Amino acid sequence: MPNIGPEQFASAVHVAVGVIRDSLGNILITRRAEHVHQGGLWEFPGGKLEPGESVVQALTRELSEEVGIQVAQARPLIKIKHDYGDRRVLLDVWEVSAFSGRETACEGQAMRWVSPPQLDALNFPAANLPIIRAAQLPAYYAILEGRDVAEVLQNFQRILLSGIRLLQLRIKSLPATDVPQVLALVADTCRQQQIRLLLNSDLQLGSGQGDGVHLTSRALAACAGRPSGYAWVAASCHDLAELQQAEKLGIDFAVLAPVQQTATHPDAKPLGWEQVTALLETVNIPVFVMGGLGRGDLDRALAAGAQGIAGVSAFSGIGTNTLRPR
Repeated sequence: MPNIGPEQFASAVHVAVGVIRDSLGNILITRRAEHVHQGGLWEFPGGKLEPGESVVQALTRELSEEVGIQVAQARPLIKIKHDYGDRRVLLDVWEVSAFSGRETACEGQAMRWVSPPQLDALNFPAANLPIIRAAQLPAYYAILEGRDVAEVLQNFQRILLSGIRLLQLRIKSLPATDVPQVLALVADTCRQQQIRLLLNSDLQLGSGQGDGVHLTSRALAACAGRPSGYAWVAASCHDLAELQQAEKLGIDFAVLAPVQQTATHPDAKPLGWEQVTALLETVNIPVFVMGGLGRGDLDRALAAGAQGIAGVSAFSGIGTNTLRPR
């Protein structure tokens, strides 16, 4: 997907976009008129900013004019810069989780509610594809580790109590002979509870186990293309080059670390929030941030342009606090 460089940023058409969810988590989409740019394709409602408007003001106005709702609660989801060849766009995407009014096709356009998985089967403009992935992902990504089977399973139970919907199995400290037992139990529980499970690439497990693979930064660097056979592919990144490699390969989402100093990797230089924000401006894929962060850092992560928070101890620590939904 072509990116817009910083020198071209000012020329892009700035568009406010809403990923509107109902109480069941379904998402409202509309079809573009045949005579307009990218006509006939499905899209997330929204429109261009008018002179002097903020993104929130434009989003509120456009959704009222286009689908007849009044935004009550919204937060940043992802920003997409895309070059179609004949025009460049900046899609400023916000998730609308509360609204008033009854959704109405105010412009006579086709309109429907769909579940997040159904988005994959519909035709959208190319610039919308990362939005689909961001809309299908939660705001938290837990990583399951442990020094032995008992500790892994104890951590897993804590993660389940916290309400996680996306999990990476990264049990590198376990003897290889213990991995199949743990994988079978974790995978079965994740299927029952509809938790998306990704397996760390260092475990060298087959593509038929779990819902996808999470590439280490070493595995990412060694890839010439997106690994085949996986519904979901994620990657660990630590700098601009790795983020760009992930985007080039069509990786579904990345984890950027470390944001802050951590006890487990004291020699790793933290990126800091300012650098994280700058890095996330450069890529068009959802990115979780990790390193010295807890669940309470979600708002700061969203403000920096991240999909949400990833972590180990943040989700397997003592306690049963329920996560904020998304």
